[in-house]
Formats: sequence, C-alpha cells, structure tokens
Amino acid sequence: MNNNILQVSYAQTGQSASHNDMGMREMQARAFAERNSQYLLIKAPPASGKSRALMFLGLDKLIHQRLRKVIVAVPEMSIGSSFKDTDLTKFGFFADWKIKPEYNLCTSGSEAGKANVFKRFMESDDQTLVCTHSTLRSVFDKLTPSDFDNCLVAIDEFHHVSADENSRLGSLIDVLMNHSSAHILAMTGSYFRGDTVPILLPEDEEKFTKVTYTYYEQLNGYKYLKTLGIGYHFYQNRYIDALPSVLDPSKKTIIHIPNVNSGESTKDKYTEVDAILEVLGDEVVQDPDTGIYSVVCRKSGKTLRIANLVDDNAYMRPKVQAYLRDIETADQMDIIIALGMAKEGFDWPFCEHVLTIGYRSSMTEIVQIIGRATRDCEGKTHAQFTNLIAQPDAQDDDVKVSVNNMLKAITTSLLMEQILAPSIQFKPRSQWTGGALPKNTVIIDDSSSTVSQKVIDILNGDKGEILSALMAKNAVVKGVITEAMPPEVINEIELPSVIQTLYPDLEEHEVEQIKSGLLQSMYISQHGGLVDEKDLPEDAVIDDNGLSGHNGNGKPSNDESGASRQFIKMGDKFINIENLNIDLIDSVNPFHGAYEILSKTVNAAMLKTIQETVRSSQAKVSEEEAVMLWPRIKAFTQENQRHPSLNSSDPIEQRYAEVLSYIRKMRQQRMAQQEGDA
Repeated sequence: MNNNILQVSYAQTGQSASHNDMGMREMQARAFAERNSQYLLIKAPPASGKSRALMFLGLDKLIHQRLRKVIVAVPEMSIGSSFKDTDLTKFGFFADWKIKPEYNLCTSGSEAGKANVFKRFMESDDQTLVCTHSTLRSVFDKLTPSDFDNCLVAIDEFHHVSADENSRLGSLIDVLMNHSSAHILAMTGSYFRGDTVPILLPEDEEKFTKVTYTYYEQLNGYKYLKTLGIGYHFYQNRYIDALPSVLDPSKKTIIHIPNVNSGESTKDKYTEVDAILEVLGDEVVQDPDTGIYSVVCRKSGKTLRIANLVDDNAYMRPKVQAYLRDIETADQMDIIIALGMAKEGFDWPFCEHVLTIGYRSSMTEIVQIIGRATRDCEGKTHAQFTNLIAQPDAQDDDVKVSVNNMLKAITTSLLMEQILAPSIQFKPRSQWTGGALPKNTVIIDDSSSTVSQKVIDILNGDKGEILSALMAKNAVVKGVITEAMPPEVINEIELPSVIQTLYPDLEEHEVEQIKSGLLQSMYISQHGGLVDEKDLPEDAVIDDNGLSGHNGNGKPSNDESGASRQFIKMGDKFINIENLNIDLIDSVNPFHGAYEILSKTVNAAMLKTIQETVRSSQAKVSEEEAVMLWPRIKAFTQENQRHPSLNSSDPIEQRYAEVLSYIRKMRQQRMAQQEGDA
C-alpha cells in the first residue's frame, strides 16, 4: 500500500552527483560560472553541495580576483564543521580550502572573545574565517563598513536574513551593499521565512546574480536515490500508540518529537523519549563514553544504535554530538531522536526517513527537515518525510482540501518558487496624491480620525511581532484549538490587550487603528489583491492564520469552522496555491481511529508542470508579446536542442521560458474550451 501523500519518481541520471574536471558537481559548476558577480545568491536544496560551492568561489575571488578575505557566517556553531579544511586539488581544482584553527569561531567561548579574534583577523594577512551569524552581527557594530572593502562576506542559510527594519542581519547586508565594496555570497536551501517579510528589499535583490538549483534537478540527477515520499498521518488519542504504524526500525530515521507547547506534546520531553525507546525494543543501555543508546529491536532482534539529542545534559550531549560528527558508515547509527536540533544544516547522509510528530506551521522548517533525508547515498533508493498529526477537528472534505493545498505549497517550495503572501504596506489617505498605488499598498482613511506616524510604523514593521505575541498567550492557543474562545473575543479583547502591552503609550483610538490594520493585512494575505480600509467587512474576525467567516468578495461565507484548526488553515498562508488546478488526492484510508490521506503519484513531469504554472501566473505576459517572441523561442530551442529554462541566470532566456509557459497555458485553456463547446 502506498502510504504517501506525495510520491515523486526521478530519472537517476547521476548528473547532479557527478564531477567535472575541476571536481565540481552540477550545481557547483553552475554557481562557479557566475564567479565574477559581486553579489551572488545561490538558491539550492540541502545536500546539493553549497558549502563546497562557497569554497570554490571564495578561493577564486582570493586568488584570481584579488580579494583580501573570505568571511563565512553560519546560523549555528554545528554547521561550521561544513567549512573545515578540504582537499580540492586532488579532484582538479587549483587550490585547497584552509581554515586556521584560531579562525574557526564556531566553537565554545564568549562572544566578546570571538569578537576580539575577529578584529585581529581583519587586521592580519590571513584570508579565511568561519563564524556564526551572531558573531558577525556583534563584530560588525565595532567595525566600519569600509573595513569590509574588497572582502567576500558569505552568508549561509540566508533565509535567516530579513528586510524588516528590526533585522540586524538584514540591515548589515544593506549597509555592506550601499557603503562598502564588499562582495556578498548568499546561500539558502529554502527561500521562505515562514512570514510575509521579504528576505531582501526588491531594489537590493535586483543587484544579485541568482543561481537557482531545484529539488527536481538535484534528485533527478542523483545516482542512487530514486524516489521522495511525503505522507500525512492523522491519529486519535496518544501519538505513542500510533508510532509503531509509521516507524520502521529498519530505516535510518530522524524522529522530531513535538514542541512542548503543541497539542501533541505530553509536556515531558524526557518521558516521551523513554516511550519511543520502549516502542522500539528492550534492553536499553547507554554507552558512558559516547552517550549512544543500544536497544534490542523487538521486531528484528537487531541491536539498534540510537542518539538522544533531546537530553540537554551539558556533560552528555557534547559526547553524542561528537559521535554523530564522526560517523562514516551506515551501521554506526540507526535512529536519532531530537526536538529542536537535527534540522537545518544537519548532515547524516544515511538518513532515509524523517518522522516529524506534531503540526509544523513553517514551510521553511518543513523543507529543511525533508532535506535531512535527501542526500544521495549508496544503498538508499527512497527518502521519506512523514508528519504524524493529531486528527483535526474538521469535516473530512475540509481536511482533504487543506492536505492538497499543503501538497502544492510543499512542492512549489521544493521548486524554490516564492509563494508567500505579500508584505502589506500602509499609507494614510492624506499622503496619497492619487494615481496608481505601489504594489501591496493599503490606504487608511484618515479623513475623520488622524493616523499618527507611530501607528503607520507599527503596522508596517511590527505586525509579525504582535501576532506572535497574541498566539503565545496560553489562553488564546487553548481557545483556538478547543474552539472554547469565540473569534470575536480574540479580536475585541485579546488582540487589543497584546497591542496595549507592547505599546503602553498608545491612545485608545490608536490601538483600534492598529487592530483594524492587522485585520486588513490578514484579509489581503488570505484573499490576494488590494483592499481599501472601507471595503473590509465590519464583522471580520481573525483566526490563527488569517480571517475566518468571509469569502474572497468580503461577504459572509458558509464556513462555520471558526478559528480552531491550525492545519486546516495552513494553506491560507500561501498565494497562488488555489490557482494550481492540480488534484493530488487519491484515497482516504483508516489509520488509528482517524485516517491517512494518500495521493496520486507526482512524477518529474508533474513537478515541471507545477513550476511552469506558478511562473505563468506570476509573469505579466501579453498575447502580443507571446506572438512576437514565439519565433525567437523556436529558434532558441532548435539552436540549443532544449527549451529555455525558467532557472537560467540569463534574463532573456528566462523571459523566453516565461512566455513559453504562458503559451502552453493559453493552449490548454483553449483546448479545454473547445472540448466544452463540443
């Protein structure tokens, strides 16, 4: 029986894992071709070789472009090991990557001490340094932008950056671009922050040369890995009881237990780990030297090696982490149990299955978790992501729609398509001189009541902080999940209370203006388009992800679901999802008192179709332009023996690809209309 919502098959060409005469894989060679760009943005999935791509680019800039230094910044210390000394010349490259131990700042120690070492490095003749984002931010305040002239600053996991005015890493990048001659290399495996704040301002992003390498390209070119599966399984009662049905001890697995604030959690993470060990087998023994557990598997009799990263014991956890860093063979580890670790940047090539327990609202987190299992590895033919979730309190049809939307959102994320709802900006009517409004701008009517600049600044800069504070209140979370708290109470009491707590000097009418603005932005994020303040329904109410009780035209809908179901509303965070007319649901089967939703198989051709559909909906193409460019598109295809690529760094080829997607969409629509008329 197929247990996947999404089953993707690949061609196994071996292309993405093979090396050229300089020792570069496909993605690395694509990035290296753009090595002369001052600002380079690499969007590529986990395990595609971004760390080594940085080494190739950094060494070229030092040796051939005469830059002074290469500074690599990673989000957390454990990822720093990806940039250790690496022998590149034996594979054909012209130099090796070297980091002096004193300039590897991804080690224990105070930030003040690391800042001093960083400043000493900047004054020395040494050329390479690795540090955390945090260290870079703290040191940057003690230096001037000109200190980074003629240096390459490489930011790993770039989705941690934000264009929000309160993002220190984002402002650092902005200062470097506008007040120094520094080169910037940005790398990310997921171009989605999980909120509506863009990673870069449009005017800054335009300066970057972009190299995009999708999951489809990576996995289609693997040598061993054939398929990727994604499955959602809903259960009733305790997740521990459902665990044996989704956990196969014979598969190399990472288990992420639920966040302690989630409904799936027992609130005792240590007891949960013990329960998982009990599910797996007997005779649990922990090695005092490594911290690794040995468990005799109840199903097979085999001794399983299990790492517990949930235990934050200061003595034992470093031993477990050290053991995991030194793994070289598949038989050294079987299962890793984690809570907040083993996600972003974690490298265990033998991992076949990532089992995530509990609802995850962040698409970035989902994509990062999936990436833990998608390394090409001999003997591994299938990678699996399973999300085990408590059964939503909702109608079956609503769950099916939400699952399908989640499927489409995940797939477009894997294709590196930006599908998050727009960042809304507010402007008072008195400041609008007429004419066309900037994109995603909302006019606030201040004709009868003045809107202060402080209110505008809060609406434009702090929406995410306010909503996060709202959903951090236990009473609200409990009320949302159990439906015990009416949405109107959240609007009229809880939301104003949060605003007043965060901004105690606001007048009463200013609190009301901010509340109204928040409702507007959430309404637009759900339904798209531009909405004037007076067009918003007076009785609009919010839930955990947006508005409920209204349809796209602002009139009351028949949806009585209220604010209860986080998973059901997950799809509402995304734009263009409803425009992807793809049905991936195949059947619904019983599962532990609830059900599992299975899908039709999505193959490589489907992934390509989804990408073209997203791009064609985003690109503004007229019929006149399509007619004009069609001969050039045909000539390009004939000359290059391939169709133009949407991921090309050449803007002309990219435009040809967008127009071709538009032509295909128009052709399909006309064929469908002809069939309907017939």
